Amino acid sequence: MSFDIGSADPAGPFNNRGGSSSFEDEEPLLDELGIHPEQIWSKTRSILNPFRINQTVHRDSDLSGPIFLYLALCLFQLLAGKIQFGVILGWIVVSSIFLYAVFNMLAGRSGNLNLHTCTSLVGYCLLPVVVLSAASLFVPQGARVVRFVAAGVFVLWATRACSGLVVSLADGGGEHRGLISYACFLIYCLFSLLVVF
Repeated sequence: MSFDIGSADPAGPFNNRGGSSSFEDEEPLLDELGIHPEQIWSKTRSILNPFRINQTVHRDSDLSGPIFLYLALCLFQLLAGKIQFGVILGWIVVSSIFLYAVFNMLAGRSGNLNLHTCTSLVGYCLLPVVVLSAASLFVPQGARVVRFVAAGVFVLWATRACSGLVVSLADGGGEHRGLISYACFLIYCLFSLLVVF
């Protein structure tokens, strides 16, 4: 029995001749995970303008942007001295299910809004509440009137964005825009109450 080392391939099992790909040919990690930063940034930019929201970028729903905004809200709440990670996550889940149920009950059989899209919309439209949470770090605790007025403005911004996106992305929601806006208003009032108190 002889063992000839000289005939072994110097590159080993990771050579480029046998059909295996090199490290440079690999797909980027974020693409493999389904996270597209340019898509997240375009969706976030569309929510930042409260008067003109681009509905076309929200047609493809994802959860990586809403998770980022959820973590940002939790971070700002933590900086304010409030540890509410579980509460915020639970409210996001419950509010997504609530909006899904309300819209599909209103639209009947013609409703085509799925739970994944509802969660994406609720998460992306949470951006005004995240901005409110960041701004409330610089407002003194005694200025309750300023906090309530600011919370009202940011809740209306989030409500307008979310209801507009729900109506534009799903069929059969145009005639029920007022009721959808009321459901969105309740959702974002809950989150703003966490920030104010």
